[in-house]
Amino acid sequence: MKIKSHRSAFFVKRFVKSFGKKLGAERFLLNGDVKLGLLRHSVAHVLPGIIQPQPRNLTVAITAYCNLRCVGCRYGRDFMPGAQLSWSLVRDLLLDAQRGGFESVRLYGGEPLLHPNLPQIAAYALGLGMSTYVTTNGILLGEKIDELYAAGLRNFTIGFYGVGGHYDAYVQRKDRFVQLRKSIALVRGRYGMEIGLQMNWLLMRPSCNLEALEEAWRFAEQYKMQIQVDLIHYSLPYFTEGPERCLQFRVEDRAAIESLVVELIRLKRRRPEMLKHSEIGLASIPDWLIKGPDMRIPCDKYQMLWVGADGTVQLCYVTFRLGNLHEKRLSEMLFGPEHKSAARDAYAVRCPNCHCGYDQRVQKDLSARLRYSTELVTITQSDVPVTQPVAGATLA
Repeated sequence: MKIKSHRSAFFVKRFVKSFGKKLGAERFLLNGDVKLGLLRHSVAHVLPGIIQPQPRNLTVAITAYCNLRCVGCRYGRDFMPGAQLSWSLVRDLLLDAQRGGFESVRLYGGEPLLHPNLPQIAAYALGLGMSTYVTTNGILLGEKIDELYAAGLRNFTIGFYGVGGHYDAYVQRKDRFVQLRKSIALVRGRYGMEIGLQMNWLLMRPSCNLEALEEAWRFAEQYKMQIQVDLIHYSLPYFTEGPERCLQFRVEDRAAIESLVVELIRLKRRRPEMLKHSEIGLASIPDWLIKGPDMRIPCDKYQMLWVGADGTVQLCYVTFRLGNLHEKRLSEMLFGPEHKSAARDAYAVRCPNCHCGYDQRVQKDLSARLRYSTELVTITQSDVPVTQPVAGATLA
């Protein structure tokens, strides 16, 4: 078995070297995490036991309360209604996480800026040496930024659903886009580039057109934000596909998605620092959106844990429940038989499946890298026509 694992490792290294030369090494250089993940996932095809819990990233929904009513979200309504983690519970959670090897923590909700102890929570996490950031809708960020800055927070990711009326239609609240713009402008005006801002642009049927992408890109450029392309979900328990699945893609939408991806890749090559994803990750987007749960690419969520506002602890956003913080501490859940089993099952996609971390998953899987690297060459060499927005896809 050791011989096989060495052969797998050799094959991975050989593939990376030869494929980089063939298609342009500068586009396929691997960072340390991806390189190790690619090697680990390749060996795991032969030795599944190599997949073990490797806690690195902690995601905590500190509150289920929200000040918006987004079409595709259940927070603030029927998902963990009224739930919110207490300061003492979060303090113990963070301490156990740091001792268990976690390196980063994402604080979100609901709307995390509604939690009265957010500055205290952030300061404590940072004091433990954990890289800490907040995912927010951004509406309240302008009025909260001073106390969050004082607590040591420097990085925020912001959900983005379109410009003007398109944004307001999705969040189902009037004039919220105007508030968002003012909030971000205030943050930039007061703290400049000391604050890291990332736009999490949601790609859904209503936003699958070049005009929506151009508007999002201009907004990001104006406020110096990096862009992450989030894909509309089909399996997260706290998201919905909208009335009559109006947000979700259909088979006939593939051409529109492919056109959008061509433009994303063009923008990536023009301004690589603005788009968070790799080119092969972008090239895989049409399959993730059209194939849905049939995309069987190994998952790396054995490196994370998700904590809900009611204290639920799971391996990932979707499944693999390990316990509840109201019943036992995180330290009692880490590295036990359930945690180890969940890690292996996540890698093997023995779950409802999702596209969380789709870019990293593609990069860490040898067959997927080959497939979408080849696809990347094809789509960038072909003259893909610009399509109109998908039919009937609008919320405004």
